[in-house]
Amino acid sequence: MDRMLEATARAEDRHFWFLGLRRNSQQVLTRALGGRRGLAIVDCGAGTGRNLDWLSAFGLAIGVELNAAGLAEGRRHGRRMVRGSVAALPFGDASMDVATSFDVLYSLPEPVEHAAVREMYRVVKPGGVAIVNAAALDMLHGSHSALTHELRRYTRPRLRQLLEGAGFEIERMTFTNMVTFPATLAVRWLDRVRGRAAVASENDLQVPAAPVNAVFDAALRIEHLMMRAVDLPIGTSLLCVARKR
Repeated sequence: MDRMLEATARAEDRHFWFLGLRRNSQQVLTRALGGRRGLAIVDCGAGTGRNLDWLSAFGLAIGVELNAAGLAEGRRHGRRMVRGSVAALPFGDASMDVATSFDVLYSLPEPVEHAAVREMYRVVKPGGVAIVNAAALDMLHGSHSALTHELRRYTRPRLRQLLEGAGFEIERMTFTNMVTFPATLAVRWLDRVRGRAAVASENDLQVPAAPVNAVFDAALRIEHLMMRAVDLPIGTSLLCVARKR
């Protein structure tokens, strides 16, 4: 996991995928909050804490991370982070307005996965919001999955069942990265054909050459504008807004 977090730290400021994730997540959270600010926010499984930078615009954002390398990287940047497990968040009942989970659930054994979502529900206040981004579609399993310790990928019904099972009500669920889906599918198919799907690779976390990165980023910006009006029918990730009634 240290290897994955170190690769993430090198890429997340410039890589088109991370740029798109932050744009889309900020958009859906802004809409869900209806302009509210000054909130208490917990990022569950914060990694390097990079998402705390934009979450802090909405209030006091704290990251919970178990990995020492992630904590060290986040604290080096002055981010508010505490050591803890997503399955036992170090906060009281109904103490948070927002709980987020960005590409964490897919790497958790099933009992921990369910416990993590229950913990998000527990710490969020009634009326509070959860934002979940999760890897989508089993057909996209590949060498990147070995690096990130991916145990599963999600369909709409699978993610809905998980969140509703903890008590959340789904307000919005959309695929993201639709424009990059064909290229990703081709790469992951080649991984399997060449027998590399089980070999951990950092290729997906390496920032492409500047022109390529710029083209993909521009395409995802257009997709981002589309998402203001419609949910996307397919993509490499699922982005969900859930609320505790």
